[in-house]
Amino acid sequence: MSRLSRPNMGMAEARPFAGMSQVHAHATGADVGAHEIMVCVPGGEGMQLVRSFGSYTVDLQAIGKWLAEHGVQTVAMESTGVYWIPLFEELERRGFHCHLTLAPYASAGVSSRSFRRVPGRKSDVVDCQWIQTLHSYGLLESSFRPEADLVALRTLLRHRAQLIQHRAPHILHMQKALLQMNIQLSQALRDVSGETGQTMIRAIVAGERDPHQLATLRNYRCKKDEQEIAKALTGTWRVEHLFILKQSLEFYDFYTKQLEACDSEIERTYSAVRPNWIHSDLPELPQKRNSYSKNAPKNVQVRKHLKRICGVDLTAVHGVSASLAQTIALEVGTDMQKFPTEKHFCSWLGLAPKKEISGGKVLKNNTLKIHNRAGQAFRMAARSVMRADCVFGAFYRRQKTRLGPAQAAVATAHLMARVVYKMLKYKVEYEPLSVSRSEQHYREQQLKYLHKKAAKFGFQLTPI
Repeated sequence: MSRLSRPNMGMAEARPFAGMSQVHAHATGADVGAHEIMVCVPGGEGMQLVRSFGSYTVDLQAIGKWLAEHGVQTVAMESTGVYWIPLFEELERRGFHCHLTLAPYASAGVSSRSFRRVPGRKSDVVDCQWIQTLHSYGLLESSFRPEADLVALRTLLRHRAQLIQHRAPHILHMQKALLQMNIQLSQALRDVSGETGQTMIRAIVAGERDPHQLATLRNYRCKKDEQEIAKALTGTWRVEHLFILKQSLEFYDFYTKQLEACDSEIERTYSAVRPNWIHSDLPELPQKRNSYSKNAPKNVQVRKHLKRICGVDLTAVHGVSASLAQTIALEVGTDMQKFPTEKHFCSWLGLAPKKEISGGKVLKNNTLKIHNRAGQAFRMAARSVMRADCVFGAFYRRQKTRLGPAQAAVATAHLMARVVYKMLKYKVEYEPLSVSRSEQHYREQQLKYLHKKAAKFGFQLTPI
């Protein structure tokens, strides 16, 4: 189905684009749905040609051919669930420059809610025409998407995080079944999913009921002795709760096997990514106390692969573990040209305050509440250096006295993001600054500020 219509339906009288010049003369707008995709291309004499397509693969290929026939160079589409991904990848494969926008009305300052209030004005045809018009005048900002070869790794990493989330409730089910039998294993052990806890639970499922025999399975590093653990393992042994414990353990083992398979696939995908940089030997990092994580990927050389892909060692930054560095690299990518400055980068991460000013008065100055995995990784890294003897730890403690713990963590994450941005953009390794030198630099800054402030009011500072 094709139709010709005037651009800006319902808004022709207002002429909102009068006096503006088009930035993309050969621009296309697409409204992506679950079953139908509406595509709008520019026609002759200010007209717009709209055509409806299906959502099958043959329809996506037909869209690419139709756009090529009309000389289209760039395509803007609205992100609707995950329906945009096949169309985006197909058009990108054909050489079109694709833009993904979150809302078709936000960039132009037109609210979609107010647009829907007018009966008969809101439709898929109008949406794709409006997207095409805004994109042709350069009023749409494209959402960020990392390099194509890192998208597969990012997808696997997100899937791995979901597997860990799905496995966690079954640990709680095991604890609940034990507590209902008055088996106080969670009080005797710090973590029932650890080595000692899993050994005892598997012995219980296998049929062992003697608490003293179960207590002998404790690891020598457990703080509780065998007698106290034997008391904790004395219970009622109800049949229904033992059945639930057995099934919860089987679910836990299933997800653990799926995690191992996912780690193997991540390692294979890492090896398939093209080597951007020559691999060099990585220096040994100091082992942190109690830094073991049972959810860490096994048989995956994360540091080695990230060094090869990024060109720098992100784990050298204080507080950034291999897992956090992997999240940051795969969510952000390695091409920092998409972020003109470090301010743009921190704003995209959600670590920069957004000022709302009206009449010269600041109404709000808070960080935006966005779901950004890379931003969350920086916040976690900032939390891990609160008591550390490093520049970031000293900065956090200094900001905590002024802003409080919550805002101090965001400010520290902001500082760490600026460091990582410079590392990825200029391909320079992280050189840690000593805490004493950092404190001296801060003291010099404060003295310079105080001298300037005193001179402004006609005073002079005199050292005691």
